[in-house]
Amino acid sequence: MTEAVPTTGLQLRSLLRANGELELSLAEVPIAAPAASEVVVRIAAAPINPSDLGLLLGPADLQTATTGGTPSRPVLTAQVPAQFMKALAGRLDQSLPVGNEGAGVVIAAGSAAQALLGRTVAIFGGATYAQYRTVAVDDCLVLHQGATPAQGASCFVNPLTALGMTETMRREGHTALVHTAAASNLGQMLNRICINDGIKLVNIVRSPAQATILRDQGAAHVCDTSAPDFTETLIEALIATGATIGFDATGGGRLAGQILAAMEVSINRTATTYSRYGSAVHKQVYIYGGLDTRATEFNRGFGMSWGLGGWLLMPRLAQFGATTAAAMKARVAAELTTTFASHYAAEISLADALRPEVIALYNRRATGAKYLINPER
Repeated sequence: MTEAVPTTGLQLRSLLRANGELELSLAEVPIAAPAASEVVVRIAAAPINPSDLGLLLGPADLQTATTGGTPSRPVLTAQVPAQFMKALAGRLDQSLPVGNEGAGVVIAAGSAAQALLGRTVAIFGGATYAQYRTVAVDDCLVLHQGATPAQGASCFVNPLTALGMTETMRREGHTALVHTAAASNLGQMLNRICINDGIKLVNIVRSPAQATILRDQGAAHVCDTSAPDFTETLIEALIATGATIGFDATGGGRLAGQILAAMEVSINRTATTYSRYGSAVHKQVYIYGGLDTRATEFNRGFGMSWGLGGWLLMPRLAQFGATTAAAMKARVAAELTTTFASHYAAEISLADALRPEVIALYNRRATGAKYLINPER
């Protein structure tokens, strides 16, 4: 039986006013009828990724948070410190929908998308912290029969980022890679990909507990930044793997520079010739996240053949081309409950996502603290 499509549904919105007040609320928004190649999805699961928190909360000082509204339609306000406002000028006084990805059931479809009616799909394209979402078929990934929305909620950001890292590694002529924040959901996926694909991987974590998580999952090289021998352990892992490309989720602090310096040392330890300009082997670190909000620092002690830059998923997918992107998505669907399985600390409602005590939990950005919004709760 075809499910009736409501005319409106709740959607989580983030509004930053020119006076520095951030407001989070649940707005009643119209549900657009699907065009020929579009579908309407009743969303049942949407993860809170670090990339979502930037739009949802930004640099707001949550110590200033106050609540209002009603239990089912709460409103939260908090103040953004003045020093951050200039960088946020582009979003002032705009009520913006939040949520990069999610999953649910197709309840309406345009004339060219009828085959998707009733299917469970993962979706990408924003505004997924909502009860319903109208999206293009191209922004959907049809899940295999039996897969649940919770299993498919994180189909895009983490899996395609992890696959994009190995694709970038190959295209740029490297044979092994380094990854920071490696015990995260994404890091664990990357570890499984590298084991399955025979890629040597150096995992960098920040605690013995995180190191144990990865070693228990078969990781061969795990370096703990809290250990006194971190630098030497990293150098030895780089010698063993030959890794000359790294992906840094932290962004701030000295870690990116430490990786480049360790790469240079590892290369020089096996070098047969000396050059005062450093090794001729190109060393590359890409920053793809901002878990550490401090300034990026490095001492340039790694020769003249190196690069430090930014890496974003969507521009990279465009560079890879439609055929490669489609193959990546197909692999995610096929290995959804194995290689690309995600784990969540808790499932919350849309209203819960606006409660200060819940925000304090999912905003920790800690290993094992990823939360899943279920708009049907």
